[in-house]
Amino acid sequence: MRVGIAEDSVLLREGIGRLLADAGFDVVARCGDAVQLRAAVRAAVPDVVIVDIRLPPTHTDEGLRAAIELRAAYPGLAVLVLSQYVEVGLAMSLLADSADGVGYLLKDRISNVPEFLTAVRRVAAGGSAVDPIIVATLLSRRRRDDPLAALTPREREVLTLMAEGTSNQGIADRLVITLRAVEKYVSSIFGKLGLPATGSESRRVLAVLLFLRR
Repeated sequence: MRVGIAEDSVLLREGIGRLLADAGFDVVARCGDAVQLRAAVRAAVPDVVIVDIRLPPTHTDEGLRAAIELRAAYPGLAVLVLSQYVEVGLAMSLLADSADGVGYLLKDRISNVPEFLTAVRRVAAGGSAVDPIIVATLLSRRRRDDPLAALTPREREVLTLMAEGTSNQGIADRLVITLRAVEKYVSSIFGKLGLPATGSESRRVLAVLLFLRR
């Protein structure tokens, strides 16, 4: 699997590159800004790019804008965006049109190497990976007539894992329950939230995140 990295911190960029290379990924580009990333994608055509949301020169949203542009120009390109802080608005900008092959993680997540590598593989395969802290932030929002109040504690657990991009089988494994039980929970959750029971894992993630953002 071919991977490109865009991160202005040399230590973090090289550290991510080493983690990926040791795990068997082919790191084809290591970039320090969005300009270099765009050129590298044109030249190397990676399967997935890992991009810091804030890149030089202004360190605002250059990485995010580059990721959105590259996804539009290269429909098969998967994108995993990294951020130092929880920035729900920027995360949803990336996920606005589709959650296929998209991930948004906090940089602290990299320290959990197996979890980080799993997220890279999931996104590269066309799935989604959303940081649990971002999901928890969305879930903690309170609104009048909150429909989340109708969910049981187990349904909230399942909803959290769904929003992170975990498959039904993955949820079953994490919660140590049967796949059939997960399917029943998912059906119940979608019914209570008034969401369509989409078949695609990534469309399901997008539907849940858009609902939680309201």
